[in-house]
Amino acid sequence: MKVKEMFNPSDMTVGKPWEKIVIFTVPMLIGNIAQQLYNTVDSIVVGNFIGDNALAAVGSANPILNLLLVLFMGISVGANVMVSQYFGARQREELSKTIGTCITLTAIATVIIMAVGSLITMPLLRFLNTPESIIDWCASYLRILLLGIGGVAYYNILCGILRGIGDSFSALLYLLIATVINTILDVWFVAGLNMGVAGAALATVIAQVTSSILCLWKLCRMTQYFDLKICYLKPGRRYSIDMIRLGLPSGLTQAIFSMALVVVQSLTNSFGEMVIAANVILMRVDGFAMMPNFSFGTAMTTYAGQNVGANRYDRVTQGARQGTFIAAGTSAVITLLILLFGKPLMGIFTDTRELVNLSYQLMMILAVGYIAMGVTQSLSGVMRGAGDTMTPMWISIVTTVIIRIPIAYGISYLTRTPELPHGHYTCVWVSLLISWVLGALITTFFYRRGNWKTKGLHQNN
Repeated sequence: MKVKEMFNPSDMTVGKPWEKIVIFTVPMLIGNIAQQLYNTVDSIVVGNFIGDNALAAVGSANPILNLLLVLFMGISVGANVMVSQYFGARQREELSKTIGTCITLTAIATVIIMAVGSLITMPLLRFLNTPESIIDWCASYLRILLLGIGGVAYYNILCGILRGIGDSFSALLYLLIATVINTILDVWFVAGLNMGVAGAALATVIAQVTSSILCLWKLCRMTQYFDLKICYLKPGRRYSIDMIRLGLPSGLTQAIFSMALVVVQSLTNSFGEMVIAANVILMRVDGFAMMPNFSFGTAMTTYAGQNVGANRYDRVTQGARQGTFIAAGTSAVITLLILLFGKPLMGIFTDTRELVNLSYQLMMILAVGYIAMGVTQSLSGVMRGAGDTMTPMWISIVTTVIIRIPIAYGISYLTRTPELPHGHYTCVWVSLLISWVLGALITTFFYRRGNWKTKGLHQNN
């Protein structure tokens, strides 16, 4: 493959399914790993140059930030599904109107989130029982990220558009550029200028704005596939409704998932700063471990969307089987690497031996669950790409709210002792493992039922 061809859209309606999926996934996986470096670099720099309490502050802020980002996630998923199906069906006008509508809806959502976020940041932190020793750092970190929320919003949504038409290489290139910027600015602001956690947040904002500008520049040059003109920026009623219909379930899923994390974070906070800091380290490593699953899930959404748009359901089924097998196998390798090299990974974030050992212990609980998540993400991606975003939403609600939260608090209650007044801290991660495994079984069942085959845009418009 020539270098220039790598940055062109990929037609997934032809060729070997597994080959198309892998070629599309690899750059996206690298890109997702680079994106995870945003938060990881923040944690490494903050943990090493400020201290473990500052590390805990950055980690405690993330569940709230994720909760505020759910509106963008919904728009992104809706856009990805619509773009991939219209691209697969070769419908230029519909594709152009979808992209224009997406850009305008994102601008509206950005204003809403900036206004709401500034009002609820401190009340949420207090509601979560955030320790007084880190609450001001948490608030400072969040406020700066909210000021630059448009950067992360547009990057993720414009990347979703690029991926919907099969271009995962451009998103990778722009993200790598932004990651380098973020790393350099992180060290400069925190270690050089002593700006504290605010410096880490500011570095992230600048990097994300840069990547979003680059994505928009790329889209403006792709006139052979669609038109990005002023007239298309006016939100079309049908396109807005379809985008919300397809994206709202995913947005609600992320909202419920984020609220569940907030509830569980409250339980985690009750175990003190050491467990909070260990959870931050664990989640950073977990972010990398989960990247193949998320990458294959997104790839399967684009693959299924294009083939559903082209009415090639035989290829969807074939690709789902091959993609899920590859995703599960990749997760198995990741799990083995975590078991072998977990402690050195934890040691990157802190030189506190007790904290390293605690983080590694918690990671061991989750390790096998990554294989289950490989199955869940791949098959959920197929259903979303086909236009069925409701089923994955209900599965997430059941596994997160009905299964995980009661198990976490139940184990916490049952393990209370005079020495452990809040119960045993492992309850948080045991409950997560159980929800992952049950989620894979439930997702497989609903995929095999096949109701997702009746949800394509050409069948609903």
